[in-house]
Amino acid sequence: MASSAPLSSTLSTNHTVKRALGVADPELAAIVAAEEHRQQYTIELIASENIVSTAVLEAQGSVLTNKYAEGYPGKRYYGGCEEVDKAEELAIRRAQQLFKTDYAVNVQPHSGSQANMAVYMAAGLAKGDKVLGMSLDHGGHLTHGYKLNFSGLDYTIASYGVTKDAQVIDYDEVARIAAEFQPKLIIAGASNYSRTLDFPRFAAIAKQVGALLFVDMAHIAGLVAAGLHPSPFGHADFVTTTTHKTLRGPRGGMIFSRSPEHAKKVNSRVFPGIQGGPLMHVIAAKAVSFGEALRPEFTEYMGRVKASSAAMADEFKRLGWQVVSGGTDNHLFSLNVMSNGVTGKQAEDKLHEVGITVNKNLIPFDTQPAQAGSGIRIGTPAVCSRGFGVPEAVEIARLIDQTLKKRDDAAALADAKARARAMCERFPIYR
Repeated sequence: MASSAPLSSTLSTNHTVKRALGVADPELAAIVAAEEHRQQYTIELIASENIVSTAVLEAQGSVLTNKYAEGYPGKRYYGGCEEVDKAEELAIRRAQQLFKTDYAVNVQPHSGSQANMAVYMAAGLAKGDKVLGMSLDHGGHLTHGYKLNFSGLDYTIASYGVTKDAQVIDYDEVARIAAEFQPKLIIAGASNYSRTLDFPRFAAIAKQVGALLFVDMAHIAGLVAAGLHPSPFGHADFVTTTTHKTLRGPRGGMIFSRSPEHAKKVNSRVFPGIQGGPLMHVIAAKAVSFGEALRPEFTEYMGRVKASSAAMADEFKRLGWQVVSGGTDNHLFSLNVMSNGVTGKQAEDKLHEVGITVNKNLIPFDTQPAQAGSGIRIGTPAVCSRGFGVPEAVEIARLIDQTLKKRDDAAALADAKARARAMCERFPIYR
């Protein structure tokens, strides 16, 4: 006679699989609920964050999370991949359509940093080879040569930055550094630069010194897709991006390669080079977000993001604050808060108290230590996803001004907090 244990075990397993989070793990469910509450009642100005659609959340939380699929569509190392192959192929087709390019696409990188690492490897760089990228404290990214990042540890780095007066990139200076340094790879792109990037000029500089051009458009990808920032395609040998930020998708990365030879190398460097199985549920969510970005309303959204960023920067200048680079052409800018006697860290903490989230940041030629910083970085993608526009952006600038200039005035802080919450209540998330 068969034992009753297997049946009992099966019933227990089925019961566990079918339980909702609130029942299966009340402690974690409470954390999720608290985070949803924080997002609902916080003005989110971190430039690298956004609010995804319910459809993106649904795809990322789908049964595709169960599937292991090492390899690429049609060439997997696991069986049962016929449906996830379709999801990945859909993401690739939509990415090419979105950016109007015939560059080959790899949608598997788990993050922008991993995408960038794969490009370094696919470009044929050996340990110690020369790379020219934007300095971190002038707006570059960790993976563009920061000394503690793999890029700075594995390669010989030279950096370009911005001018001391106008705080913009001097392309003649970039060309001079490139001619002197003779890099094998030049990186164009930034995580905190508010002005338009001149991709044709970068391409010309790379050609002059025989370097490959790698564009990291992680922050501006949504603007590029909407035609609100010049495109790097046709100029760069490699283009990487994250799929969140202005693209408003799940957290992840993506790589575009201009030549078939580079595309083949990128694929092998992603898998099996630096990753194992791709996250098929995330790739599906990427496909959803690319489909959303192909719709006319996304272009309207990105226009509102750009206009709101500019309006906020202009209002700060009117209120007597120093804006790095004098303003913005995209979705973000840095505010020199030390111009009003407060460090970036102090500003971040004080704004948090009233329900406004920013991140402290170094500014060009900063004299403050990194843990304090003289600036805060401000971006508009997340607030515009919940419906904010230019009037609300101007109001946010005034709230920040009030909070920081009257940071020791309890009544002023209480007023700012109440006004910030009221704005959030007018534009709810997921309701």
